[in-house]
Amino acid sequence: MRIDILTLFPDMFAPLTVSMMQRAQTKGVVEIKTHQLRQWGVDKHGNVDDSPYGGGPGMVMRVDVADRAIGAMQSEAGGKSRVILPTADGKPFTQKDAERLAKYDRLIILCPHYEGIDERIRDLIDEELSIGDYVVTGGELPAMVLTDAIVRLLPGALGKEESTHEESFRLVETSHGKRRLLEYPHYTRPEEYRGKRVPKILLSGHHGEVAKWRQEQALKRTKKRRPELL
Repeated sequence: MRIDILTLFPDMFAPLTVSMMQRAQTKGVVEIKTHQLRQWGVDKHGNVDDSPYGGGPGMVMRVDVADRAIGAMQSEAGGKSRVILPTADGKPFTQKDAERLAKYDRLIILCPHYEGIDERIRDLIDEELSIGDYVVTGGELPAMVLTDAIVRLLPGALGKEESTHEESFRLVETSHGKRRLLEYPHYTRPEEYRGKRVPKILLSGHHGEVAKWRQEQALKRTKKRRPELL
């Protein structure tokens, strides 16, 4: 997979060069490229925004700049690609979206900043996604969240493929059919700490009973914390 990120602040994406993201790129699982939007700007200063028609505070990203930037990425794209706009009023991003987007060969993420975007930019976008009901300064942090959630699902990205099979929001077969559950609780050494002990079942060596306990705990935790998932 290749992910192209169009942004005014490429330096913000340093977190994508460490840890699992770095390993995935080194192994050739994914190629992540950041592109300075100003190279498609309208003057010698590379301006990408302007004051809003009708007045008001802040600056608005220009549609012509966005169109040139997205067009340049699409002209290079081979295979199946998708253009994404991180925005507060977009569809809430879920694990199901991450699983779906992980199947694409190419993703193009446009990061708005400051006040917002010219409404006509939305016509250039395949989908708009929100990482939560709050507002951040720009699309850079949401773009990193989307990238991390998607890349870790790619074959070979994690050290152990089963790492993605037993975590929150995975699809699990229950007595009520398939449901997305939160992850079960984990424990490690020491066996006892400040009066709290590791559940005996985890020390039993009975793998079948451990698996049963974990699913019961996942269901219990989901009912308590995220009942809407059920």
